[in-house]
Amino acid sequence: MKLPMICALPILCCAIGAARADDAKAGYPAMAPIEQYRVANASEEIALSRSAAPASISGDASILTLGNRGYETAVKGKNGFVCLVERSWATGFDDAEFWNPKLRSPICFNAAAARTVLPIYLKRTEWVIAGTSKSAMLDRSKADLAAKLTVAPESGAMSFMMSKQGYLNDQVGHWHPHLMFFLAHVDGADWGADLHGSPVFAAHTDPDPFTTFFVPVPKWSDGTPADMDAH
Repeated sequence: MKLPMICALPILCCAIGAARADDAKAGYPAMAPIEQYRVANASEEIALSRSAAPASISGDASILTLGNRGYETAVKGKNGFVCLVERSWATGFDDAEFWNPKLRSPICFNAAAARTVLPIYLKRTEWVIAGTSKSAMLDRSKADLAAKLTVAPESGAMSFMMSKQGYLNDQVGHWHPHLMFFLAHVDGADWGADLHGSPVFAAHTDPDPFTTFFVPVPKWSDGTPADMDAH
């Protein structure tokens, strides 16, 4: 199985293919109207969010949907997991598809990740909706890190991205179902990541204090098998 370039910002932490930079930059040079990033209705967004993980997990999870000022709690869960559909600004600031309105990335964070990883993305979403420029968001992110408002992931932080309905970028669509594990910066080799034959991949991007490990799994959240040789 070939791993495409990883979306390095650990907020999203999804493995996505590298779009051809010239084409992508030409296609997404700036934010589209906010309505293009919205899902048609709340019930559809809730269902898409739940598809990130098996029903035994997402069925009792809290569900967030994109509102007028940021994400809002559409369903209050009881198992500590939080599921939502991330948009394109969850990618790295230098990603060519940062403003791609087609991206829809269902993800379910466990309680530890919901407390320490998810808040960064939620804050960025508020900035996006408020019209903050990409450069200003980067500056604010660095300032938050310096002020220790951004913290390293809590022990045990992880998430599920197992939705076959997800769309991670223009090059690979939904890629593979996978799990993510979030740690404070660490050498990926300590996990055997990115080595020949290893099923583990790693990525980290400044200014966030995370290393994210990706582990593809053989089935989608609905239990159907995935083609592990694709892409």
